[in-house]
Amino acid sequence: MKLTIFAATGGIGRQILEQAVAAGHDVTAVVRDPSRLPSTTARVLTADLDAPDQNSLITAVAGADAVLSALGARTKSDEGIAARGTQAIIDAMRAAGTGRLVVVSAAPIGTVPSPDNPNPPKYDDGDGFFMRHLFSGFARTMFKAQYADLARMEDVVRASGLDWTIARPPKLSNTPLTARYRTALDKNIVGGWSIGRADVAHLMLALATDGSTVRHVVGAAA
Repeated sequence: MKLTIFAATGGIGRQILEQAVAAGHDVTAVVRDPSRLPSTTARVLTADLDAPDQNSLITAVAGADAVLSALGARTKSDEGIAARGTQAIIDAMRAAGTGRLVVVSAAPIGTVPSPDNPNPPKYDDGDGFFMRHLFSGFARTMFKAQYADLARMEDVVRASGLDWTIARPPKLSNTPLTARYRTALDKNIVGGWSIGRADVAHLMLALATDGSTVRHVVGAAA
């Protein structure tokens, strides 16, 4: 399978890259700083999604069976990159005629207001008592800017017209790949507090060929 991976130097993106290459896929990794990439047999393209060159992005996604994005803000200066960068990716995919997009968001985003969804539900159907009444409010306050960016990103993905899937993991860890995790369509996982970045990458690669998840959100947790 021919894959294009954005943000391939991040925690999840690097795991997607390593697993995709190990599985024998034809991989293009799109990164802002190639020096941060480990040695890889993937084709590497440089692009700054904060100020993208659209022709370069079209080249990156042209002919791909699926595009996987692990884009998200790492620092305060990156705030807004998920929505802006994902819109640039979508524009390039439309221009290239590439249809399949898998992106990573976060478990609380279904309850975060956004321009296209100003009145989201107060609770996610998969949230248990502790998540509904204690942790979710704390998380939305602690990560307010990052979550607002991810909520806007989900807006642009839904409006894209592409065959998209959004993965929503809870708290991320650096535990080794297990390939054993729970998933749920269009809701979070009851009692799902965390998941390893390697397992999120494994999930996203699986979603790339799972037609049953097209235009759906997939919750995942260990």
